[in-house]
Amino acid sequence: MNRDVSSKGAKFKLNLARTLVYIFLVFLTILCLFSFYLLIINSTRSNGELQAGFTLVPSTHFFTNLKNAWNDASIDIPRGMLNSFMVAIITAALTTYFSALTAYGLYAYNFKFKKIAFTFIMAVMVIPKQVSAVGFVQLVNKFHLNNNYLPLIVPAVAAPVVFFYMRQYMESTLPLEVVEAARVDGCGEFKTFNTIILPMIKPALAVQMIFAFVESWNNYFIPSLILTKAEYKTVPIMIAQLRSADYSKFDMGKVYMFILLAILPVMIVYMFLSKYIIKGVTAGSVKG
Repeated sequence: MNRDVSSKGAKFKLNLARTLVYIFLVFLTILCLFSFYLLIINSTRSNGELQAGFTLVPSTHFFTNLKNAWNDASIDIPRGMLNSFMVAIITAALTTYFSALTAYGLYAYNFKFKKIAFTFIMAVMVIPKQVSAVGFVQLVNKFHLNNNYLPLIVPAVAAPVVFFYMRQYMESTLPLEVVEAARVDGCGEFKTFNTIILPMIKPALAVQMIFAFVESWNNYFIPSLILTKAEYKTVPIMIAQLRSADYSKFDMGKVYMFILLAILPVMIVYMFLSKYIIKGVTAGSVKG
């Protein structure tokens, strides 16, 4: 009898804890989505309505704001989005591929300075970009690479954070017996990596592609230092330029509309690759 009561009490506590967790997760979800909802609402309101105060009810100026933002003489939204997309997609692809290749090299091979190389990469990871920004900009000026996308794309190949995640994922899911079997069959090292390893770590690649794309798309600091011509500017620079307009020309409706347009490519990339996120994060965080 006491055992049944104790069992029922334990089940009640377990169900209560589970319910509280679900309530907390629902609250976090609503909190995360609220900012997107508010952005959509504000993109439907005029400048006067936005200055009047806060509301959760959409207005009727969505297409007016879209037309005003799209036809703004000070910025070229289609060109800016094309610039950002080109830089972001190339950066994401190179970052993910070469980080996976580096991680594979340190995971699958044993050589004399393996631990030193890993420690060095981890040390680079903790150095903020702002520390090296002045020297980097001077180097860009020295090689006359201002208003060029190479300084934004090439340095992204070295991504210690992506490398670390890839290495952890390989340790969790990639048996070295597969690599050894490929070598026995006479498969070359690069062919092994490109045709066998990459398909096996596809979830991790997708996760890091999303993160790298979003980081490059939202990158404002370095591009603002080296991109000065209008035809080379990316979306974050244009948003900052639109926000810095003088008060007589400042239109908050246009700003919110441009921000809404700016997050659409990120959402599209996420929808295409999101099915791999849970699988990639779970497998990469638990070592089997």
